Amino acid sequence: MSSDKRVLVTGAAGFIGSHLVHRLVQDGFGVRAFVRYNSADSRGFLDTLPADVQSEIEVVKGDLRDPHAVYNAVKNTEAVYHLGALIAIPYSYRHPTDVVQTNAIGTLHVAQAVLELNIPRLIHTSTSEVYGSARYVPMDESHPLQGQSPYSASKIAADKIVESFHCSYGLPAVTVRPFNAYGPRQSMRAVIPTIINQALHRSEIVLGNLTATRDFTFVEDTARAFIRAAGSEEAIGQVVNAGSGFEISIGELADTIKRLIGRDVPVRVDDERVRPEKSEVDRLFSDSGKASRMIGWKPAVSLEEGLARTIEWIRGHKELYRPDEYVV
Repeated sequence: MSSDKRVLVTGAAGFIGSHLVHRLVQDGFGVRAFVRYNSADSRGFLDTLPADVQSEIEVVKGDLRDPHAVYNAVKNTEAVYHLGALIAIPYSYRHPTDVVQTNAIGTLHVAQAVLELNIPRLIHTSTSEVYGSARYVPMDESHPLQGQSPYSASKIAADKIVESFHCSYGLPAVTVRPFNAYGPRQSMRAVIPTIINQALHRSEIVLGNLTATRDFTFVEDTARAFIRAAGSEEAIGQVVNAGSGFEISIGELADTIKRLIGRDVPVRVDDERVRPEKSEVDRLFSDSGKASRMIGWKPAVSLEEGLARTIEWIRGHKELYRPDEYVV
């Protein structure tokens, strides 16, 4: 390992997790990566990192639902970045028990281990989905929480577990609430790689709700927010949004991506991709002023620059995607 400063990243094989691992290794940390065991021995997106970065990572396989696996992974670390979760909203409609057990009970196991082992810092990952459809904009951390999908309900539960452990036991935790991270390596369960892959390879783009708005944040900015939060004493016990402060509709997003790619393919709405009416989050638009004040974080990558970088990466990794399938 390149450093005596050892940190744990749960969900390290995932999209944001792999970018965070990459950045932590570059910053000189010894990284222990907790990934969900699978029989293919895949380490997810960690396998796409440069070889010199991979050689610096200690990979530990397990499951967040196993408290012993979590406890052993947390041992002898200085900080725990807890990103592990089942995140796909359509999957949560089909398998809510799996999602709740992983996201809520898994977070309970992480909080217990951090507390029992006296780890100096837990950086917990929330999601803008806990807010549901905007009741006012921009949405700050005081916005009401609304469980409009089993996924969002599981993450509200996870956030409140961390909050309760801080209030009850003094757990040294900070919660980072990202808004719609995107960028290289993201799977087609997210809308931006779905649009890009269809725009590159199909004769039409098939989507769900085109009028809903989202606040997209480039993943490298998101990873940097976690690291900034870990270094802030003032942020302990707090929730901080990490969003761009800019909203765009899915329809406008598709038009922007088509323009950047240079293919004017038609867009069609497929009812299978539309969320149930009361579950649809119509608008997300962040106020991340608290992150600026408290942890010194602001996004640096514009939407057009981030989309261009994402398009370039997807062009070069077409073997990782299935543009003709609806990925949940």
